[in-house]
Amino acid sequence: MDTGDIASTPEPPYYAVVFTSVLRPDHDGYYETAALMSKLVAESPGYLGHESARGEDRLGITVAYFTDEAAIKTWRDNAEHAAARARGRAEWYDGFELRISKVERAYGFRRAD
Repeated sequence: MDTGDIASTPEPPYYAVVFTSVLRPDHDGYYETAALMSKLVAESPGYLGHESARGEDRLGITVAYFTDEAAIKTWRDNAEHAAARARGRAEWYDGFELRISKVERAYGFRRAD
């Protein structure tokens, strides 16, 4: 299930937070909370955009882009985000990995209609 468009980001450098997860078969409330987190992160200082996709195999990848590491920490410390993370560990995920990287170079293509 694709859940969005390609994020528009500025010229590098900036940071990418890559969150890869596997949902448990029973994940009631997950998608509602994910939608709320998408709304909240967009209001977080230094947020640049994100992309997210989840397959039928329950594997999902979300990449969120931020101006700097301080902006990532601000989002990490958000109380509602912290509560969602705790619920994810307790109820929704069979496993996850979080990776933070600095984007040094970026390029792309978008078809003009």
